[in-house]
Amino acid sequence: MTSVKQSFFHSPAAIAAGAAMLGALLVVNVIAVARGVESPWMLGAAVIADVVAVGLGVLVAVREVMMADQRSLVSEARLAGIVDSAMDALITIDEAQRIVLFNRAAEQVFGCRREDALGASLDRFIPQRFRAAHHDHVEKFGRTGVTSRRMGDVTTLWGLHADGREFPIEASISHASEGGHHYYTVILRDITLRKQSEDTLKRSQQELRDLSARVQDAREEEKTRIARELHDELGQLLTALKMDLSWLRQRLPSGDVEVAQKAGQMHAMLEQTVSSTRRIAADLRPLMLDDLGLADAASWLVDDFARRAGVRCEMKLAGGSAFAGLDGGIATAIYRALQESLTNIARHSGAKNVWVVLAIDDGMLLLEVEDDGKGVAAEDLAKGRSLGLKGMRERMAYLGGSLEVVRAPRGGTRLRARAPVRALAQEADAA
Repeated sequence: MTSVKQSFFHSPAAIAAGAAMLGALLVVNVIAVARGVESPWMLGAAVIADVVAVGLGVLVAVREVMMADQRSLVSEARLAGIVDSAMDALITIDEAQRIVLFNRAAEQVFGCRREDALGASLDRFIPQRFRAAHHDHVEKFGRTGVTSRRMGDVTTLWGLHADGREFPIEASISHASEGGHHYYTVILRDITLRKQSEDTLKRSQQELRDLSARVQDAREEEKTRIARELHDELGQLLTALKMDLSWLRQRLPSGDVEVAQKAGQMHAMLEQTVSSTRRIAADLRPLMLDDLGLADAASWLVDDFARRAGVRCEMKLAGGSAFAGLDGGIATAIYRALQESLTNIARHSGAKNVWVVLAIDDGMLLLEVEDDGKGVAAEDLAKGRSLGLKGMRERMAYLGGSLEVVRAPRGGTRLRARAPVRALAQEADAA
């Protein structure tokens, strides 16, 4: 880069020499005026000194002006170099939205030479459907008095390549005034690759959710099949065996005490087997969930938990007849969330009381389970082994809902699950 000589006014020695020369010139002029006609030679010397001083002053002034112009050129060249070396595209437009600055990165982004872009309208690089909105945006932005603002915080902006191809961009805009004129500078970058990566990631996440949902549905179908086989086939066989054993006990010899005791033990064991079969079938898939609906199945589950775990449970239902029209997938997801929550309370919380709320409000199915146990720590929720909670959260997300687990005001844990009542029905209609 071209070097620029330093100004005289930046050198203390030059300033001191100039001041001394002006002081000496002032003394000479004072003496010449005081002696007047008596010393014509001194008056002439003073005039000559004044002429020389004026000449030197003119030379210094000319030099300073030339140096200022050179410094201005060097600064402009430096600024142009910085602008051209920027990795992001920089475009400056005037009040008429004509381009007055177009850096090298902008040439690469839009596929247009600087010579062709300068003086052209910015509309050249904006897709047709966005031009009117962009004009209004820039005009409103200029009236707000804000010096800078990021554009496209919510939606993706789009640029128009010289070959007619549209591509996504992110941009920020700044506003400056000079000489009564307004200028707007846009800094932007092509985010095509990032947008493609984000779209690919979203598709992958959706595919994983779909796969997880299908796996869950397959598991529920398999659980339902096994539960029905346990309830119907094995239950019938055990019932028949129980009836045969009762018939046999009635016909045993009355004097054989040992055989009677053995038959009694067999009967008690058979009763326990029947109860275990029913419990296992209910844990796999409560048939009342399909036959009677979510409200009755959830009430039975809470009562059964209270009886088996020895925990006082209070359940509140709000929704009435709306529970009858629930989609099977939503009902199953909420039931499993309640089941998993109660299982965790029995295993880990040490709670004495549990409060359950199941309601339908404003098109949303709500489940809230709270206990007064020791609570759950944040690090426990983040553990990779918390597959039950992760599975429930993914299931709720797939249904368009949410699930959160937090500390409860009573000191225990609170689980909240929400799902839109008609989510799957709408998907079926759309398909």
